[in-house]
Amino acid sequence: MSARTFVPSLLVAFIVVLAACRKDPSMPNEDLGPTPLSLSYPAWADDGVYPLNLPGNNPLTVEGVALGRKLFYEKALSNDFTMSCATCHQQEHAFSDPRQFSIGTDGSVGRRNSMTVQNLAWDHVFFWDGRASSLEDQAFRPVRDPGEMRNTWPVVVERLQAHPAYPALFKTVFGTDVIDSVKVVMAIAQFERTLLSFDSPFDRYMQNGDLGALTEQQVRGMELFFGDAHCNDCHLGPRFNDHNLQNIGLGRHEPDIGLMEVTGLEEDRGRFKNVGLRNVAVTGPYMHDGRFATLEEVLDFYADNVDLATPNLDSHMFGWTLGLVDLDAAERADLVAFLHALTDERFLTNPAFSDPN
Repeated sequence: MSARTFVPSLLVAFIVVLAACRKDPSMPNEDLGPTPLSLSYPAWADDGVYPLNLPGNNPLTVEGVALGRKLFYEKALSNDFTMSCATCHQQEHAFSDPRQFSIGTDGSVGRRNSMTVQNLAWDHVFFWDGRASSLEDQAFRPVRDPGEMRNTWPVVVERLQAHPAYPALFKTVFGTDVIDSVKVVMAIAQFERTLLSFDSPFDRYMQNGDLGALTEQQVRGMELFFGDAHCNDCHLGPRFNDHNLQNIGLGRHEPDIGLMEVTGLEEDRGRFKNVGLRNVAVTGPYMHDGRFATLEEVLDFYADNVDLATPNLDSHMFGWTLGLVDLDAAERADLVAFLHALTDERFLTNPAFSDPN
């Protein structure tokens, strides 16, 4: 072979080898990492006061949310494989528990009602007493709580590491198949941040101009809610909460001291997290201790039984201290009807939020 023939042949061979080394475009490129995900919600859901609280060290990804969803329903998190996050946070109840108090794996009865998991991507405090500052921090606790899952994180990690699917899933999300508790709660928190609810009859009435979405009674209740009933003083739209912990006058001698357990400050006695009212019709029983079985009982409390002599009564309760709230039976019924208009049926049945296992 002459030198003139050899050089072109060598060049062709090099091109062939280079092409063979290129990845098939139909195969996933692991070097690119997980797929970034942006939350999808209507523009009006941002109120301009409380921005989204998305931590920079745990960005949302398609694969991370999928892993978190699987872990949310994973019973290996509990000591005896009988309980998952979803046991006490059921989708059909807006990810809350219809029982007054949740039951631990050993039959232990909790002392506070299970909170909803919805629209928490904006929140900065978690639990009724605000003791957790992030969804990640919140997710750490039930696993080791002796009244809940009664497990230890080393046991959980060992189980997940030995699972045939989890190591590969963690590698896709976090770049390593070595599992630890931090990565577990980061994934769960990613999934929980996607649990958004903004498609109720009220939304269709207010935002889409669908005047048939609410009944006449619900419209009357809406006007009361944002007017003379002063509900909106604490439960601000569009998410119907205000991110504070408040004492609403449940009583001066309550055994549960709320935020005071965390801070030790007397001024925080009886202060509990303000919970958003979306889907409230399916999240009963109500209040931190589930003392009210129905929305009618809640309205009766606000109409007749707020303890105005409570030392730490929140300033948002000025409508009551000034004697401005006076609701008759018909108005209470109208308000209850309006609260039912905050139910988002698509959220409660969305297959993207259900058990993937």
